[in-house]
Amino acid sequence: MERRKSRRVKVGNIYIGGSERITVQSMLNRPATDIEGSVKQAVELEKAGCEIIRAAVPDMAAVKLIEKLKENVSVPVVADIHFDYRLALASLEAGVDKIRINPGNIGSMDKVYAVAHACAAKSVPIRIGVNSGSVEKELLAKYGSPCAEALAESAMKHVALLEHCDFNDIVISIKSSSVPITVKAYRLVAEKCDYPLHLGVTEAGTHNMALIKSSAGIGSLLLDGIGDTIRVSMTDDPVKEVAAAVGILKAVGIRNEGVDIVSCPTCGRTRIDLISLANEAQERLSGCKKNIKVAVMGCAVNGPGEAREADIGIAGGDGCALIFKKGEIVCKVAENEAIDRLVEEIEKL
Repeated sequence: MERRKSRRVKVGNIYIGGSERITVQSMLNRPATDIEGSVKQAVELEKAGCEIIRAAVPDMAAVKLIEKLKENVSVPVVADIHFDYRLALASLEAGVDKIRINPGNIGSMDKVYAVAHACAAKSVPIRIGVNSGSVEKELLAKYGSPCAEALAESAMKHVALLEHCDFNDIVISIKSSSVPITVKAYRLVAEKCDYPLHLGVTEAGTHNMALIKSSAGIGSLLLDGIGDTIRVSMTDDPVKEVAAAVGILKAVGIRNEGVDIVSCPTCGRTRIDLISLANEAQERLSGCKKNIKVAVMGCAVNGPGEAREADIGIAGGDGCALIFKKGEIVCKVAENEAIDRLVEEIEKL
């Protein structure tokens, strides 16, 4: 796929945009007052592969969290600011790597300028975050609802505010809980500017629904070549957001590190507990960094052939399993030995 051409924006020790790697983000969900718990969660996120961590800064006391995060993680830290521009200024002094604001709710133009000027002085970018709940009243009156056109116009209006301050280190997000509206809004903005885009579907729900909505929305845009960094919004442990985001990037062919497990849906020919075997394989291989495709198939007759493109795999028989590589059978093992033998063979690759 041909990727949309966007400018590069430096965030801490990485870049967003241009031809840079599409990064995975997540957000802490512990109370900002729980500094110890938030830091612990940030460390877990970094270990899970999160490349940018965002934290809410609802008051001045929460600025201390920014300082502690910078001491304990090596990935860039983003301060999520609403309403009070002084929180952005304090977060900058605490060493934050990016500020997320909605310029429309920061206040008067002099306050927007103060944030933009302070960010410019420290070479810290600003993410303009627009969502369906933040669209201005005049735009709602103009369009009748927080539709894609309203979201896109709101985003570009806020871009203009920062550009008026001679500030151009900008990343944009335009999110709705509606997948079609989200996708259309990003496509509209992608045509209007070259700023990097932060993809996501907001308020996507609990794990299963968030995974479905995010895969449909983020995945569609990535396949269009649109998007420079992504966050899967999920009412769950944010570590699961990271796993989902990485999975989406792998599914659309943007990332290839780690194991890609393919498994059949089972049918009447299945004579082993394939569902349990597939889940166990997924769990056992979750930390494997080898760029390989592993198949877990239910049919010993057709399995190896159907999964010929897999590097290695299992095909179930009647209480037994065949281990195969590139479609060729290597050995036959008992069902309860299948995953152990599979892992042993993978370690040899």
